[in-house]
Amino acid sequence: MSEQNAYEQLGVGENASFEEIQDAKKRLTQQYSNDSKKVESIESAYDTIIMDRLRLRQEGKIKVPERIRFPERAPDPLPNITPVSNQYSSNWLQQFIDNPSQTDILFPTGIFLVLASIAVFAQTPEASLLPLLMALGFMANIYFLNRKEGRFGRAFLMSLVALFIGIGIGTGVAELLVGQGGVVLGVEKLASTITFCLFWLASCFLR
Repeated sequence: MSEQNAYEQLGVGENASFEEIQDAKKRLTQQYSNDSKKVESIESAYDTIIMDRLRLRQEGKIKVPERIRFPERAPDPLPNITPVSNQYSSNWLQQFIDNPSQTDILFPTGIFLVLASIAVFAQTPEASLLPLLMALGFMANIYFLNRKEGRFGRAFLMSLVALFIGIGIGTGVAELLVGQGGVVLGVEKLASTITFCLFWLASCFLR
C-alpha cells in the first residue's frame, strides 16, 4: 500500500494531526468491526502512516509527540534468565551452612575446648581416657546439630563423618610429624585434638 493510498484509506490528509489520524482509525475500526478484512486494511493503512511520520521525524521534517510510540523504538525486553546451576548450588549449600549467633558459638567452643584440654594435658593413660573423651565429644556434636534442625539421623551422620575425618587427618598428620621427628603430642592425642576441632566447626557452622 502506498503512502497516498494509506491516507485516503483513513480519509485524512497528509497534514492531518496524530489525533485526527487516531480518531479516523478508531472510527473506521468501529464502523467495520464485523468485516475482518476491512479492519485489517485499516490497521495496515494506519501503520503505514505512522511509519511515514517516523521517517519524517528522523529526517527532522516534523516533530512527533513523545506519547506516540513506534514499535521499532521499544527494544525487545531481555528474557529473565535465572542461573539454574547457581540457584541449585546456593540451595544445596544453604541446607548445610549455618549462620550462628555469638551465643551459639560460645557454648560449643567451651565444651570442645575443655575436652581438647583434658585430652592434651591429662596424665591418665590414653588408652582409658581418650575413647571416653571422644565419645563425649561425639555426643555433644550430635546434640548441638540436632537442636538446630531437630533431625537426629542427620546430626548423627554428620557427627560420624566429622569423627572419621578428624581421626584420619589427625593420625596422618601425627605420623608425618613423627617421621620428621617434630611431633610433641602422641598420635592419639593429636588425632583427638583435630577431631574436637572438626566437631567444633560442625556444631557451630553446619546444621
